[in-house]
Amino acid sequence: MKLVHKDLEKGGSGTVVLVPDEPEDIWHAYNLIMEGDSVKASTVRKVTNETATGSTTSSKVRTILTVSVENIFFDTQACMLRLKGRNMEENQYVKMGAYHTIDLELNRKFTLRKRNWDTIHLDRIELACDASKHAEVAAVVMQEGLAHVCLVTSSMTIVRAKIDAPIPRKRRGDCSQHEKGLTKFYDQIIQALLRHVNFDVVKAILIASPGFVRQQFFDYMYAQAVKTDNKLLFENKGKFLLVHSSSGYKHALKEVLQDPAVLARLVDTKATEEVRTLEAFYKMMKNEQARAFYGPKHVFAACEAEAIEVLLISDKLFRAVTVAERKKVCGFSR
Repeated sequence: MKLVHKDLEKGGSGTVVLVPDEPEDIWHAYNLIMEGDSVKASTVRKVTNETATGSTTSSKVRTILTVSVENIFFDTQACMLRLKGRNMEENQYVKMGAYHTIDLELNRKFTLRKRNWDTIHLDRIELACDASKHAEVAAVVMQEGLAHVCLVTSSMTIVRAKIDAPIPRKRRGDCSQHEKGLTKFYDQIIQALLRHVNFDVVKAILIASPGFVRQQFFDYMYAQAVKTDNKLLFENKGKFLLVHSSSGYKHALKEVLQDPAVLARLVDTKATEEVRTLEAFYKMMKNEQARAFYGPKHVFAACEAEAIEVLLISDKLFRAVTVAERKKVCGFSR
């Protein structure tokens, strides 16, 4: 996500202009946009024209509309966000107050205006615009000729680079072309790691592959680090963890993160913190019911008694329609 412009007023209202540049950004937009907000974006409108003879023709035109959002639909499979609302500004194709549906599109900017910006929303924008500041786990899922460099945050996995390079086959008595192809492939992965991974933030970097590819890449990377005197790689060598995966495709990362050795290594990262906390809550519910509280009434009572050790709040509460409800939850979460 790219932040093009931000203009927030003292009273809490204001606008931000954002450009989603990858599918995960649409998910962030879904968590930012709420009923009652206004969104200005490029959209397609079907226009019907009537000729002098009474016949009609229809065509689709692209125009820019500002709608007051009344309905939000998020397709989790297609990662698509559809906003429905009434037009708020004069437009030659759409009357004031007429309903229209806007589909947020990748690489097309939209302007979001809120009457009251919460700290949760501002934190969400910061996370969306620079995930590297918050991703404590990085991963390279690879096989010969294919690699995905990913950042794993507490809520999602972001593919920062996909390297797809042809690797010539070995020929009898001549492996030079195969070796050159591998070297070029490995160099591209190293550059992607150095470009996209914030080594000051990440606690672990997973190198996953079938067979011996991961070990070969790791050995080559540090052989190159010796030649170029790359201190950054040497200082962070202990963060690398080599694990098995079934392939070099992104979906293989799911099985990697479920590996017991990986879970033990990532025990202190935010990517697994919520899962572990929820499991601890269920265990407490089963064995010590008097210590486990849920529901607004009991949780607020525990808060007043300063008896909360760990607090879990559903994202759904931050999407409450009323500003007062959101303020109460935001203040409570602090």
